[in-house]
Amino acid sequence: MKAMVIGRILSLEEGGLPLEAVDLPVPEPDAGEIRIKVLTCGVCHTELDEIEGRTAPRRLPVVPGHEVVGRVDRLGAGATRFRIGERVGVGWIHSSSGSLDENLSPQFRATGRDVNGGYAEYMTAAEAYAYPIPPGFSDAEAAPLLCAGGVGYRSLRLAQIEDGQALGLTGFGGSAHLVLQLTRHLYPNTPLYVFARDPEARAFARELGAVWAGGTAERSPVPLHAIIDTTPAWRPVVEALANLRPGGRLVINAIRKEERDKDSLLRLSYHDHLWLEKEIKSVANVTHWDLAEFLPIAAAIPLRPAVQTYRLEEANRALLELKRGPIRGREGTGDRLIVDQARPVPTGTACYAPSARSGWPWCIARDEWRTSSEVIAGSRWF
Repeated sequence: MKAMVIGRILSLEEGGLPLEAVDLPVPEPDAGEIRIKVLTCGVCHTELDEIEGRTAPRRLPVVPGHEVVGRVDRLGAGATRFRIGERVGVGWIHSSSGSLDENLSPQFRATGRDVNGGYAEYMTAAEAYAYPIPPGFSDAEAAPLLCAGGVGYRSLRLAQIEDGQALGLTGFGGSAHLVLQLTRHLYPNTPLYVFARDPEARAFARELGAVWAGGTAERSPVPLHAIIDTTPAWRPVVEALANLRPGGRLVINAIRKEERDKDSLLRLSYHDHLWLEKEIKSVANVTHWDLAEFLPIAAAIPLRPAVQTYRLEEANRALLELKRGPIRGREGTGDRLIVDQARPVPTGTACYAPSARSGWPWCIARDEWRTSSEVIAGSRWF
């Protein structure tokens, strides 16, 4: 099968291509696993963290990619949750302990870092950590929900806001534009304030319903009850703390922070940024409960990710453009890589049309999908 792999750790600032194109054997599912024919896989900033060593793979080479949408192609021994041909998704959590805090468990294994992921034609996954994709989403729309959406949902829960309390979002990429839509659904009276460097991103935030959008270092019109940071940088952390009201909470939704602006922390003032019982909370991975609960909510809204598409062989281009800044992609043909960095989509323009190679008929009914999701979710944990 065709695949793109991380073969070495390198700094993309110093040049070089992050991934290598290879041919690998088609994997066989172990007991309790399914094999998935990959239809599309999202490109996430975490891939850059893997390539540059901030969250390095346990072994090399490894196939990255953890926003995977595909069709069940083969069942391992004892795998009974899905049928052949069913459309499923796999996120960052490949497997773990199964406990309510499995995102913190030493048993946590990440898709595309600790085991091969979705930048390939096929992959395997434990059936307990695969999720039915709601019929209302195209493959391209579903892919970002499996990471940017799922971790955004967890971040919003950790923010602990009540309906009507003011929420800020600093950085407005793949996760934040979904959190904004999610917040408007779950907390309809909560005003949203967005901080972003890019004027186009600020305009997009206002289109989606933000009451105010300004630069990273600007002060919001009112002190905020909570702010969710989705950036890889340190300066937004410092600026966000200054925008919190007394007792406010900053939630940092990032698996790693980059080193390039770490000196911004030297500007921290205890009195201005931390005093009066302000809190900082980090987000670590996701649980399978997060994704199982989030996908039905995303379908009910419905969330509409803004995406751009690349062919599998264009994975290096997608990653380098993600590294260098706002992406101005185009529709491709054949295999899809979906970049989960939000850009406006013109009215009437479709994000994705299935190719003849990967197009499948629907084979899962809405009632069946909903029942399956409820079985996965079990009792609510928050």
